[in-house]
Amino acid sequence: MIRITDTSKGNLGNTIIKPAFDSHEPPSRELIDDCIHCGFCLPTCPTYLLWGEEMDSPRGRIYLMKAALNGDPLTDSMVLHWDLCLGCMACVTACPSGVKYDRLIEDTRYQVERRYPRALADRAFRKLIFEIFPHPNRLRAILPLLLFYRHSPLSKVLESRLLSKLIPSRLRNLLELAPEVDPSQFSYKYPEKIPAKGKRRAKVGLITGCVQRIFFSHVNRATINVLSEEGCEVYIPRSQGCCGALALHSGNKDAARDFARSLINAFEGLDLDYIVINAAGCGSTLKEYALLLQKDAIYRDRAKEFAGKIVDVSELLVKLGPVAKRHPLRIRVAYHDACHLRHAQGIRKEPRELLTSIPELELVEPPEADICCGSAGIYNLLNPEAARELGERKLKNISSTGAKYVASANPGCTLQISSIAQLHNQSFHIAHPVEYLEASILGKGIP
Repeated sequence: MIRITDTSKGNLGNTIIKPAFDSHEPPSRELIDDCIHCGFCLPTCPTYLLWGEEMDSPRGRIYLMKAALNGDPLTDSMVLHWDLCLGCMACVTACPSGVKYDRLIEDTRYQVERRYPRALADRAFRKLIFEIFPHPNRLRAILPLLLFYRHSPLSKVLESRLLSKLIPSRLRNLLELAPEVDPSQFSYKYPEKIPAKGKRRAKVGLITGCVQRIFFSHVNRATINVLSEEGCEVYIPRSQGCCGALALHSGNKDAARDFARSLINAFEGLDLDYIVINAAGCGSTLKEYALLLQKDAIYRDRAKEFAGKIVDVSELLVKLGPVAKRHPLRIRVAYHDACHLRHAQGIRKEPRELLTSIPELELVEPPEADICCGSAGIYNLLNPEAARELGERKLKNISSTGAKYVASANPGCTLQISSIAQLHNQSFHIAHPVEYLEASILGKGIP
């Protein structure tokens, strides 16, 4: 056994000398060979922009995948470069050769999480995340503790300059990202069926999510109201759980498959026209269910049918077209592109169309719209320093627009931008595009 010390940007464990990958779902050599090393991905990659290091670019990481396939051992350095990838998929959008980097990094991380012995502290922190965040009931259980923390002297003590330096950066960042808690979230239960206003135009299911369900229930309520006002009959199965996005994007593919099967079961038998999602990261995973379960004889066809009905709420509303009256909102809104909406799903124009359909709303575009904010699922928890650099870059670009309102279609992005803004004593009203639309349709205004 050899220990390789390379902890300049991470905290890793030991390296065992054996081939990096085994034969169980390694990254495809054919997909790797699609990369022609042209470098078009470099200026779009957040980590390459930060550090200018080849191995922290998609091209460099693909080079390491190829080396691993050729029998090189799994080294600390190799894992570090893969860990530092945000999985933002900006490189997929930029690639002229159509390299499926999203597939490659997911399969690579699946190998890493099964075969790489991470350090004890790293394993413990990751386990904490996955024991809580994909489980809505567990998240709801900690709400009282979070409420106490937010409104007690303890938060000020822990956030003091002196003590904050003594707290591990990952734990400190977790506390900084914690959102404000509305006590109504403790007991709120989603209705199972919401009728359409006026003539029914579509019968849809709504995926409520995990973090979205507990910390951003107001987004789900706005989604329900808008869908109903636009003629959709909405069904919300109470048995639904996590979609598996956090697990899949972190290399826990087996757990993601279990979550996927359970979610498919929850929505079967409802005879829905569409299944709606309002969180970008979840949406990209839901649309991959057919690929995720392609070797499952029982769920293969069911996953394909399920994934074929998945639509982002902006996709559906633009497809149906507006019927509900819009009232003016005299505000300037900067639209933030969530990576898994813009790059992973290719959804760019639809959220903008929803916002510009609101009378008197001025939509502005921040510079570097295609660069990640640093959230990237749990990336800002695992790599807080890099995430903060990217968050500050995003904050500067949003601030340059002069907008006091921000539209964000992903809960992780909302938490990240809000947290960074608070650290720099800047104030924005950050809301999902569907919340602005709800305010316009119901004529209730924006705070």
